[in-house]
Amino acid sequence: MAFYASSDDRPEPPLSRGAKSVRPTLASLQELGPLDENGAPAVASEGRLWDWAYARRGLRLRTLVVLRWISILGQLLTVLYVQIGLHFPLPLAPCLVVIAIAAWMNLSYGLAWPGSRLTGRWEAVFQLSFDLVEMSILIGLTGGLSNPFILLLVAPVTVAAATLPAANAAALALLSVISVTILFFFALPLPWAAGEVFQTPWLYRFGMWAAAISGIGFNAAYAWQASAEASRMELALATTQAVLAREQRLSALGGLAAAAAHELGTPLATIQVVTKEMLLNNAPGSDLYDDIQLLSTQAERCRDILRRLSRSPEAGDEHHSRLGVSELLEEVADPYRGEEITITSDVEGAPGAALLEVRRLPEVLHGLSAFVENAVDFATSSVELVAFYDANRLIVEVRDDGPGISPDVIARLGEPYVTTRSQGEASRSNHYGMGLGFFIAKTLLERTGAQVEFRNARQGGALISVQWPRHRIDAASTTN
Repeated sequence: MAFYASSDDRPEPPLSRGAKSVRPTLASLQELGPLDENGAPAVASEGRLWDWAYARRGLRLRTLVVLRWISILGQLLTVLYVQIGLHFPLPLAPCLVVIAIAAWMNLSYGLAWPGSRLTGRWEAVFQLSFDLVEMSILIGLTGGLSNPFILLLVAPVTVAAATLPAANAAALALLSVISVTILFFFALPLPWAAGEVFQTPWLYRFGMWAAAISGIGFNAAYAWQASAEASRMELALATTQAVLAREQRLSALGGLAAAAAHELGTPLATIQVVTKEMLLNNAPGSDLYDDIQLLSTQAERCRDILRRLSRSPEAGDEHHSRLGVSELLEEVADPYRGEEITITSDVEGAPGAALLEVRRLPEVLHGLSAFVENAVDFATSSVELVAFYDANRLIVEVRDDGPGISPDVIARLGEPYVTTRSQGEASRSNHYGMGLGFFIAKTLLERTGAQVEFRNARQGGALISVQWPRHRIDAASTTN
């Protein structure tokens, strides 16, 4: 079954249609270049938006230095407390040498480079690998798998999973597994009271080995998934903000054109009156007659252009800031009407409900238009827009007679990058399905107070329902 994910590539209507028909597209996203296996742009290497493969390598040198100082301080205090406080004998000199090497390296990095510098991918791998090996050696000198601080080996792998590409994080995880395995076979006894030896059974050490390996794998996977989701959401939200900003600019442009048509009408009319008087005072064939005739013709042409622009009312006036529900449906459906698909609209008001006029919101126009475009792409022959309002709510439904939404994706529909159509297959608009269209539309509509629901209609086809509390969209509630 088909999966719905609009990316808004349809060409924009001409400016003469006015602000009400102009809505932003995601064509700018197609300029980002090819998509990766996750359906996200992989183009930061070209300096445009986001290098998805390495989007999470933003680990500053200061962060690594500070984390290592904290680790060094903790290691030093622990070793000294065991030796001096608990009077447990341990190889103090080797332990202090290991800690001193870590401090020397950290001090060298801190003095050699500015802390605000971003570490390179392989540099971060080296730094985290050093921390992992340093802690493994220190733990090996103080009991190996019997040492409860074995859990600290999880930390470098977790940081790598949250900030580095999967291959590098997997390499750190493999190194940690090797370190834990070596500690299973080779480690000094756990420091204990003088004259006593703390000996753990083989089965206990095997359990600690299995627990350490499981903890490393679980924490790495958890950090990777959380970081990936945060990065994807951040990119999708940034795209949503860009789309909304462009919608608002285009809407303002339509209003500016209408205002210019209104303001320039009077001086152009004056020019035409003057040129007609001059034509009367100059006989045909005179030196000025042809020039005056050209001036009059061009002035009339300017007035025709302004008349076309003024067919859309001014975006800033009170009349243009509101429209009826039927006008809203027609406005979002009109750019997609064609010979192949029939689009119908119907509005019904509850008995006794006051006539509803809604606010002209860029978020609403773009969100509903995206749903209509998607329905047109997948419909067999018809798309229906149905609206119902009463004293408390407004419901707008977009229905089509297509194959419906696949059950395996309907629960995730509306999340960023959820798409099964990455190359524009089976799309009348031939757009690239990045899985952002529905996310952007849903996010913009929810900003206006709407609740968006995706489901399959009983009679077949997909059904998208958008419901607002009436006071959130009623134009009368904002003017009174």
